[in-house]
Amino acid sequence: MKRFVSLVIFVVVVSFLSIVGCAQVQSESENKTTYQTISTETAKERLETEKGIVLLDVRTVAENTEKRIPGSVLIPVEVIKVQAPDKLEDKNAAIFVYCRSGNRSALAAQALADMNYTNVYDLGGINKWPYETESDEK
Repeated sequence: MKRFVSLVIFVVVVSFLSIVGCAQVQSESENKTTYQTISTETAKERLETEKGIVLLDVRTVAENTEKRIPGSVLIPVEVIKVQAPDKLEDKNAAIFVYCRSGNRSALAAQALADMNYTNVYDLGGINKWPYETESDEK
């Protein structure tokens, strides 16, 4: 009888711990802020019709000088965690992040999401942007 009671207590304790453990894992994953992807077509349409969207270039200064989407703000991905709080004050603003091919934009978008920016979109690479661009080069 003592063995049976001990076994029941053991099963109850293990069941309780596994439920509590699962609940903690779920709540951590549910609270993780992420970003979304956005197509060039949708981004272009929203840029033309909505106010307050931040178009964020996360490439190097040299790449930005060579070619960029008009109206974009430059914060190289290497310094995003340092410069974003000063340059991107509204954590609820829509932010469209782009780079050259899409790798750095994904890294920067996740970094912004990790910093509690709530409306971040990965636009991908400027190489796939079929619309107007500008340059500082002559």
